[in-house]
Amino acid sequence: MARILVVEDEKDLQEVLSYNLRQAGHTPLVVGAGRDAISAVGQHRPDLVLLDLMLPDVSGVEICRRLKGDATTKDVPIVMVTAKGDEVDRVVGFELGADDYVVKPYSLRELLLRIDAVLRRRAPAPAGAGRGLLLFGQLRVDRDAHRVWVGEEEVTLTALELRLLSTLLERRGRVQSRPALLDDVWGMSGEVTTRTVDTHVKRLREKLGSAGPYIETVRGVGYRFTPAPDHAAATGDGGSGHDEP
Repeated sequence: MARILVVEDEKDLQEVLSYNLRQAGHTPLVVGAGRDAISAVGQHRPDLVLLDLMLPDVSGVEICRRLKGDATTKDVPIVMVTAKGDEVDRVVGFELGADDYVVKPYSLRELLLRIDAVLRRRAPAPAGAGRGLLLFGQLRVDRDAHRVWVGEEEVTLTALELRLLSTLLERRGRVQSRPALLDDVWGMSGEVTTRTVDTHVKRLREKLGSAGPYIETVRGVGYRFTPAPDHAAATGDGGSGHDEP
């Protein structure tokens, strides 16, 4: 089904992950060091990288930063695996462009489900589906090319930020609750706190600059992308002045 690069230095865990990935129909490729992971991605072009953050040479965070900063590898999905479960660690992982973040100890069934969820999100749209380009006021989103412009200025977004923006924009005019966004954008329920949604919306607004007010806060509920470009201008700052982002 998918070629998955496992970056893990523990031999026992390498064997367990390889066995279970094969049982699920995937083809595992295993490396035990960070320097080998970077070269393996370039050589084998995996469909997904399962990346442990605690490695003997290069940290998983640095590997993620390098892969997402390289135009030839930035679209390879990354699922981080770590014993660090604090929200700040998760936010850093997502900010670097990770597609998911799994905390040890985890169940293998949950891990496989998360891998499948990321692979489904990254599957190409059917031909003729017309999912690539979104236009709204001064905002232009090209999802196929992973590029966003506000007016004539290009804005750099992480993969997660692009999914968040696309989800809100596609559903403009409709309120999206925080749990719904966690489920639809992060692909999980209850594993990331709803405050993480607020943090990402705040960062997304900041990056969008003059287009940031398109994302409105609905106090006590969640967020809504303004139904029309001139509506945001008429209503002010999109709710950013309240106690929620």
